[in-house]
Amino acid sequence: MALKATIYKANIELADMDRNYYDSLQLTIAQHPSENAQRLMVRLIAYLLNAHPDLQFGKGVSDEDEAAIWQINYSDEIELWIELGQLDEKRLKKASNQAKAVKLYCYGSSVNTWWSQAQANLSKYPKLSIEQFSPETCDALVKLLSRNMEFQCSIQDGQLWLTSGEDTLLIETTTLK
Repeated sequence: MALKATIYKANIELADMDRNYYDSLQLTIAQHPSENAQRLMVRLIAYLLNAHPDLQFGKGVSDEDEAAIWQINYSDEIELWIELGQLDEKRLKKASNQAKAVKLYCYGSSVNTWWSQAQANLSKYPKLSIEQFSPETCDALVKLLSRNMEFQCSIQDGQLWLTSGEDTLLIETTTLK
């Protein structure tokens, strides 16, 4: 019998002053059985960093033809394709051929090793941008994970402040490309 996804709910008050975007989000996030808590929380933060009315979670882990997160316009054109982790060039090339913009959010302790090996090949994709989450940030995010989450999120000057109850976390990424 196949394992089922675990469902998480997140209610988020978002104020993105960098992009002048403000919203109250009620997100349902399905955690694939092969997805760890760290990836789930990075996926949530990537969503918040790129929030838009047309942004949606894709099947990602369970469907290679879909992004982890993507923004599709009314003409069925992919405006933004977002991936997570340390991917191979093949998947990022596919995303670059299908979308107007591609973002990769890396996380984990081996990002620097991956980047030193992938940098030359990935530099030829002008639509691709790559950001890295520090291992400390990912560990702190996992501590905020629960089946029902309530967050206040403020983004200004490239910094994301995430508040959950008494806990406030500063989330910053490092630009690799």
